[in-house]
Amino acid sequence: MKKLTFAIVWVIMLALPLSAFAGNYGTSKNTSDAMNTNDIVDTAVAAGSFNTLVAAVQAADLEETLRSKGPFTVFAPTDEAFAKLPPGTLENLLKPENKSQLQAILTYHVVPGKVMAADAATLTSAKTVNGQSFRITESGGGLMVDKATVVKADIPASNGVIHVIDQVILPQ
Repeated sequence: MKKLTFAIVWVIMLALPLSAFAGNYGTSKNTSDAMNTNDIVDTAVAAGSFNTLVAAVQAADLEETLRSKGPFTVFAPTDEAFAKLPPGTLENLLKPENKSQLQAILTYHVVPGKVMAADAATLTSAKTVNGQSFRITESGGGLMVDKATVVKADIPASNGVIHVIDQVILPQ
């Protein structure tokens, strides 16, 4: 019985790393968008590090939009990025009476169309869905949008692409 249990655990442990490569948010340049059937919201949920962003998208009534055909490019702040906001800021933004302000901030993180990191690196700015533009610069071989650093790029979704950033960027 112990040998059988050990064998089952061993098979599961081998399968887990393989399932990560079959997942919906790999960053290989050879990854085909057709392989990812999850939209931007489902891809963010599956990643596990965008819980705050997903909650904010839902509170701002933007979930349906980010599930639509798109394509969209989302510069997605991680949970840690949201934690860097001054105390009380996020809680205040999530209040129903501040929905329009939350929408303005979230749509500042979205660029219409699908912009891969290599293409973004050739730009100096990008116009966001909220109508304002943010700066794009290179720093130390990496890409920055406003003051946020892209820490992981080109995560495919069925309706666009996600670039992970380390800060919440704020419109002017």
